[in-house]
Amino acid sequence: MNQSILFNDDVEWQASEQRVAFSAMLLGSRIPCYMSLHALEQLAGEPLPRAADILRAFEAFQFDIEASAERKLEEQDFAEDGAIYL
Repeated sequence: MNQSILFNDDVEWQASEQRVAFSAMLLGSRIPCYMSLHALEQLAGEPLPRAADILRAFEAFQFDIEASAERKLEEQDFAEDGAIYL
């Protein structure tokens, strides 16, 4: 685990984008991170029809999600907008 990467507690469902938004702090900079509903459903192994289901699944798999985001941060695999997409 990279000690210079910290994940914030700002998880939110963005229905219009069909994704979960969260953020990381990397060397003092806030990096937006996003996980698509499709990717989260694949990870959970089931459809997630409601916002409460989506957030519950994110919480259940949070360590795996953060590990995936951490790998992308370490590899500097940023999108053009500076965000990390899973």
